[in-house]
Amino acid sequence: MQPGVEHHSHGGGETESLLDRGQRTVKTVKRFFDGFVEFAFQGNILQIAFGLILANIFTDLVKSFVSAILMPPLSILLPLNKNIEEKFAVLRHGPRYNATTGYNTLHQAQEDGAVVMAYGSFIYQVVSFVMIGFALYGLAHVYTLLSHEPIFKPTKKCKYCRKQINEKCQRCLNCTSWQDGREDRSEF
Repeated sequence: MQPGVEHHSHGGGETESLLDRGQRTVKTVKRFFDGFVEFAFQGNILQIAFGLILANIFTDLVKSFVSAILMPPLSILLPLNKNIEEKFAVLRHGPRYNATTGYNTLHQAQEDGAVVMAYGSFIYQVVSFVMIGFALYGLAHVYTLLSHEPIFKPTKKCKYCRKQINEKCQRCLNCTSWQDGREDRSEF
């Protein structure tokens, strides 16, 4: 007898037990797949997925705008000899460093094994971040103009706990104090 395999006294018992296990496995997989389909095609999940795809495309578009259109004029306005992304400082030279010519590009310095501080790349990322922020802010304002539900809701600070709450709230969600001054009035 093999361990883990049931043996029955009547004919075909081993086959029936394996068939039962197979049918249970098929039911479990089908239940798992049905649950996944139900989860994946809920309205909110599809909206989130669609939003993430659009956000990724929008980010690529803004980064392309920054690198191809915005950064070249910045490189001309600032006294730079090359694109701002290519600016770097050599902290330690590599083994094939030529003292008369130095390194012409960041890629050349990195290939030689030099320790470099690529501050141009950092500046590019900061400008890209700021531009994506401005573009998203502008997109949110366009959405607010075209729809009835604003993305940015006006807020104010609670007088008691100093946390941000909706401007139209009558009670603070954090400390539950009334915003019309009821706590300030004396009840005597």
